Amino acid sequence: MGDPRSARAVYPGTFDPFTDGHRDLVDRARRLFEHVTVLVAVNDEKQPTKTGAQRALDIRATLPADWENVAVTAWNGLTVAYCHLYGSGVIVRGLRHAVDAEREYQLAAANESLGIMTLFMPARPELATISSTAVRAAGA
Repeated sequence: MGDPRSARAVYPGTFDPFTDGHRDLVDRARRLFEHVTVLVAVNDEKQPTKTGAQRALDIRATLPADWENVAVTAWNGLTVAYCHLYGSGVIVRGLRHAVDAEREYQLAAANESLGIMTLFMPARPELATISSTAVRAAGA
């Protein structure tokens, strides 16, 4: 991969909604990589509250304008397909706890077999309890 600062990374997720934990991870990733794409998954099975395109617009609106190396886009398909199509060599994933790690490790192994590496970033302790599911439940 060479110097990670010259690499393109993808941070995929449903982001329904985009939380402070997600924002923190994007902030840390944008400092490591030349370019980061927040890839909003279009997965109707999860029954999101908004369309992928609307979630992408909402996320971009919450990010500081000076985060010029961060893009936000909706994607309907495999993350590795996006990575191959747009030249991203790294998938960034956040880990809050051991349950996340077990599930994410399996996904990372599959993605690695398809030629895309995964960088795990631990959630900051003060943000580790935040989940989109909990935020949605609190708003209901």
